[in-house]
Amino acid sequence: MKTDLPQSFRRLEYRPPIYTFDEVELHIALDPARTIVKSRIEVLPGKSFEAGAPLILAGQELEFVSLRINGQAHRHFELTPETLSIHSLPNEGKQKFTLEIISICVPEKNTTLMGLYVSNGNFFTQCEAEGFRKITYFLDRPDVMARYRVTLQAREAECPVLLSNGNLLSTEKLPNGWHSATWEDPFPKPSYLFALVAGELECIEETITTSSGAKKLLQIWVEPHDLKKTRHAMDSLIASIHWDEKRYGLELDLERFMIVAVSDFNMGAMENKGLNIFNTKFVLAQPETATDADFANIESVVAHEYFHNWTGNRVTCQDWFQLSLKEGLTVFRDQEFSAGQMGSESGRAVKRIEDVRLLRQLQFPEDAGPMAHPIRPDEYQEINNFYTVTVYEKGSEVVRMYQTLLGRDGFRKGMGLYFKRHDGQAVTCDDFLAAMADANGKDLTQFQNWYCQAGTPRVKVEESYDAAKKQFHLTLTQSCAATPGQPEKKPFHIPLKMRLITDAHDQPEQLLELTQPTQTWIFDNVADRPVLSINRDFSAPVNLDFDQSEADLLILFSSDDDAFNRWEAGQKLAMQMILNDRLPDQDLIEAYRNLLLDPSLDPAFKELALTLPAESYLYEQCENVDPQKIFTARRAFRRAIAKQLQLEWAALYQQNQTPGPFTSDAASAGKRALKNLALSMLLEADPNIWAPMAVNQYQVADNMTDRYAALAALVVHGVKAADDCLVDFFSRFNNDALVIDKWFALQSSRPPVDSLEPTLGNVKRLREHPAFKLNNPNRARSVIHAFCTNNPASFHQADGSGYAFWAESVLALDPINPQVAARLARALDRWRLFAQPYQGQMKAALAQVAACQTLSPDVREVIGKALGN
Repeated sequence: MKTDLPQSFRRLEYRPPIYTFDEVELHIALDPARTIVKSRIEVLPGKSFEAGAPLILAGQELEFVSLRINGQAHRHFELTPETLSIHSLPNEGKQKFTLEIISICVPEKNTTLMGLYVSNGNFFTQCEAEGFRKITYFLDRPDVMARYRVTLQAREAECPVLLSNGNLLSTEKLPNGWHSATWEDPFPKPSYLFALVAGELECIEETITTSSGAKKLLQIWVEPHDLKKTRHAMDSLIASIHWDEKRYGLELDLERFMIVAVSDFNMGAMENKGLNIFNTKFVLAQPETATDADFANIESVVAHEYFHNWTGNRVTCQDWFQLSLKEGLTVFRDQEFSAGQMGSESGRAVKRIEDVRLLRQLQFPEDAGPMAHPIRPDEYQEINNFYTVTVYEKGSEVVRMYQTLLGRDGFRKGMGLYFKRHDGQAVTCDDFLAAMADANGKDLTQFQNWYCQAGTPRVKVEESYDAAKKQFHLTLTQSCAATPGQPEKKPFHIPLKMRLITDAHDQPEQLLELTQPTQTWIFDNVADRPVLSINRDFSAPVNLDFDQSEADLLILFSSDDDAFNRWEAGQKLAMQMILNDRLPDQDLIEAYRNLLLDPSLDPAFKELALTLPAESYLYEQCENVDPQKIFTARRAFRRAIAKQLQLEWAALYQQNQTPGPFTSDAASAGKRALKNLALSMLLEADPNIWAPMAVNQYQVADNMTDRYAALAALVVHGVKAADDCLVDFFSRFNNDALVIDKWFALQSSRPPVDSLEPTLGNVKRLREHPAFKLNNPNRARSVIHAFCTNNPASFHQADGSGYAFWAESVLALDPINPQVAARLARALDRWRLFAQPYQGQMKAALAQVAACQTLSPDVREVIGKALGN
């Protein structure tokens, strides 16, 4: 590991490449201990060409063998552990020349899972962001786009399947039991979209007809024993393809499209052109082993990676600062697709609420912490640290605001112009904004502030009603707190949907565009004092400072026609009471009861409406956080709801059964969600009475959603029967890695229960379990991350034991997989928010990690920023 000072990369210092590539041919002879890579590259002058400038290629953990230019051996080069610098180029590099390089890599030793690596005997790649440099020496940057022809060679007995990007040209039998396959991608792409897969795999396949009448082959490749778990992923892929054709007129552009699943993978999935590589978690599903959440996540991630075929692949990023250009846009697209799959307007609202919950629980804290950055960062040290909820989820909200401002048809026009102008190019966020503005004739200059300013804007809401004039006055004031490197902020362009709700006459929904520090609107002919419903459908990612009365919030919670704001009113009521250490009053209990009994509401909406704000979100609403106090207040509030509505919960549990064969449709999933919330609430009210019902559900369940929910209810509430069920669960599913991940995560996420030992002791035992593997990202996340990031009440102990465990785990993970370690390191970056003694204990743990002299750049950047270095 390097110990020199970190290098920073700055957006404004971007310079186009001195050289670029046209055609790339790769011959790769795959061997776990010694893979030989031969590259033949046509090199051209780039946009920043300088006669006589050296060609500097990136390369890491490679053994250099030879270099030839135009067929002749070339010895004018310098080699370092990070670069290959080639001097004395033909004709000073002014004309095209051919570069040939032979190098060797060792996939079986690559535990970082970046570049070419081995998982369970099979070969896989992950090249985003800078993994290709671990395969061969290259101009490993997104604005160098070339056409690739790739020949893979391997021992046929060990690797009968050989896959790469694009279309299959030929296969060949070779001597000594080897064979080869040659693939060609007809579209220019940057190296981060390169992929290869080789091994013992089988596929499910379908042939579909696109809107133009073309036949396309779809394949999902997995290890043979997982083939029966691929149907849902295939159905999701087909639905995604048809949706993109219908919504945006974007058609699949290759002869085939492939998905491959691998259990060792740092992220969720990767959109390599025509050959998407996925974490098994987001491909494999059947009712016995996957929950409704798993089915929904697979649908979403499959759609996301397919949608990248156009928003990310056909049009890609100029540089990594533009990451949200593809990720924020594609998250928006997959959210819209998933909302459409819900089948109803109430279903769309459920999806919207789920997306906002994620944003608030993860991104809002990031925006308020030391790692705060705009969706288009100005600077980074390690790009892997900027695959963040800000770039993805906040980036999606910024794209959604375009649609809010321009309308769905206007947004579609903007997308059309974007592809017309930039197909086959590497471009910037500014190019996307310009296409939206030009296609609709709208000035979006101020909207650029969403790209260049970090932080979550706050909008102060002040209202008054003049009964004599029948006028309602609304004043909005925006502000944004200082963030690292940005002490002052310019006003944002904030679209806010609003409606005035009155007994006499409801005014229509309106769109307000807040562009000044303070603006006032006057509404005439308002018959009586209205209740204001603002930021409907969460039209802008802002915090509202709105001292709305509990009476008004109760009205909104009971009758707002905007499902999101109805849910939001209930969340605000619960949050205010919990933070003031109050139990729900009778008015709120009655509102909860009426909502639960309302036959017009979707069960999934009822489940969300009765799910309390997360502890992590509550932390962000106060200073000097005492995590144990918040946990205790929230648990007491929940228990009061459980006890006072016990009869309703019992009735709902029976009413929302889903007899018959399991189906993963939204309506059935909603019923199961409400039923299982009811089960958890019944155990919250009185575990002694209701535990047998949970045990029975665990034993007779024919699907993982119900079995796991029953097990979780038993574990969370400390029921004695939980131990036997945990043993049974492991015995049933010990051959299914993804299910055992759930088993680990449930125990690591168990909140404090008076009658049981602290969770940390159990987590440490789980880490020693024979099934635990530190070098598998899914397994590490299921134990270590689950405890440190998903179990705040157990993690935040006054004695600092949780923080010591965190430090030990970060230091253990970092030499194996810096990306996974860096994500874990983020667990303490909000340490200044907490009261003593937690704050001091956190700072000490951060200092302990910072003192390590061999930290990776990934972890060093996170720890340094957390400490303010």
